Amino acid sequence: MTKVLVVDDSALMRKLLGRIFSKEADFDVQFARNGLEALELLAVFKPDVVTLDIHMPQMDGLACLDRIMIERPCPVVMVSSLTAEGAEVTLQALRLGAIDFVAKPEGAISLHIDELTDELITKVRAASTARMRSSARLRERVRHRIGRDAPAIRLEEGDRETGRRDSREPRRAVGEGLVVVGTSTGGPPALEALLTVLPGDFRWPIVVAQHMPATFTGALARRLNGVSALSVVEVVRTMQLEPGCAYIGKGDADLVIDRRPSGVVVAPVRSQADYPWHPSTDRLVRSAMDHVSPGQIVGVLMTGMGSDGAEAMAQLRARGGRTIAEAEETAVVWGMPGELVAAGGADWVLPLPAIAGWLTKLVP
Repeated sequence: MTKVLVVDDSALMRKLLGRIFSKEADFDVQFARNGLEALELLAVFKPDVVTLDIHMPQMDGLACLDRIMIERPCPVVMVSSLTAEGAEVTLQALRLGAIDFVAKPEGAISLHIDELTDELITKVRAASTARMRSSARLRERVRHRIGRDAPAIRLEEGDRETGRRDSREPRRAVGEGLVVVGTSTGGPPALEALLTVLPGDFRWPIVVAQHMPATFTGALARRLNGVSALSVVEVVRTMQLEPGCAYIGKGDADLVIDRRPSGVVVAPVRSQADYPWHPSTDRLVRSAMDHVSPGQIVGVLMTGMGSDGAEAMAQLRARGGRTIAEAEETAVVWGMPGELVAAGGADWVLPLPAIAGWLTKLVP
């Protein structure tokens, strides 16, 4: 039985979400009207997952999330509005430690609640199995437990999480090439950890398929551009691929690689029913192999539920490309990279902090 704490100041929303969970036999649900009530129930109910609204009186969702991550870390799924403001706040929540988010339907919510049902159930179930990083906000958690005035805790090198590596040294590529990255649940913080470590003169363009609604991918690209030495942009039109740049696929659509007389380009395209997740990593990788020699492509598959990207990246490896799967010990959800490993399609299985360094060894 999965224990879910629903936190929302709207009585209607609590009723509708409660109705969704009550139709499933494996959920035990309790409710809180705001962040303060949620914190009180946290110690008593001990939920496996919290669904958390953002805008609430007395204590809003971000403040509550911050306290949860420090006082009793557990998986949190944010319930967010599909607005520009909602996108920025949701990305902030993901940086604070939320596992994932679900976008509220637009318009009269009672008329559109069915649009939310499948996604909510899927993401809450995935969150219940998600890995909470033991090192996340460790200093703050230790200081909370021993007293706010305690001295800062210094993490020694041995305290940091490590993961297993393949012992094979990378074969350094030459000439024109491309890095393709796929990620989903837990992806925004993982992308930040990856891209902010790469140098601004990284020689190959990086194209990213992050499963997200269109409202959120622009905000994600702006955030990553602001903290990275790379130039990070959202793909809203056909764009020439350039070194030192990372390209984030626009949500609710797919992105494909093409070749023009001017060189290799990336373009947004309408999603296809035979690719269930968007932007689709499988579709991106297959299009890349059609226009760039597989030996000149590096595929990186990071945290995310499902299997998107695993099949195509296994094909990429079989055709001479190189592939990296994020290790289970750092992935929030080891679905996508785990499927790649299970298919025998990963050249290297690396913890998140090691991936950027490995890319700099692979790319000239």
